[in-house]
Amino acid sequence: MASIPLSRNTLRPWHWVVAGGLTAGALDILYAIGFWGIQGVAPSRILQSIAAGVQGKEAAVAGGMPSALLGLLLHFMMALMMAGAYYLASRPLPILVRRPLLLGALYGLLLYVVMNYIVVPLSAIGANPPPSGLWMACSIVAHVVLVGIPCAYAAKFADKAATQIR
Repeated sequence: MASIPLSRNTLRPWHWVVAGGLTAGALDILYAIGFWGIQGVAPSRILQSIAAGVQGKEAAVAGGMPSALLGLLLHFMMALMMAGAYYLASRPLPILVRRPLLLGALYGLLLYVVMNYIVVPLSAIGANPPPSGLWMACSIVAHVVLVGIPCAYAAKFADKAATQIR
């Protein structure tokens, strides 16, 4: 069976969106695991805290490894949706792919605000006390650099792929 070589020119737009979402998701979860790991928190507990958004805090911790795996799945699903949303927004707003560094950074900032002040409080976790200054500052930078910018560049490459298909 002959294989089809994949290159930047043969990838479809959705390939780039998926790659951007997976990249953003991997970078973001590695950041969280690293940040909290230094403080002695196990990676499984980080993932359970994500699952707590649908299970609640106590159920997620009691759920053990299955809850951690659910958290990992949910984390990557959200990252894929974030990359997809940026790409879909870029279709009628091409400036989003012309200025990926600046607008990706702003998108990351927007994602931080939406996740921490809308999504999490409305989830099964509920409202939390404000995070520590260090966690908040590092998380804002992480959302800007590790999530928003990769989503924007993925959309830029997806846009180029879509243009080559036409």
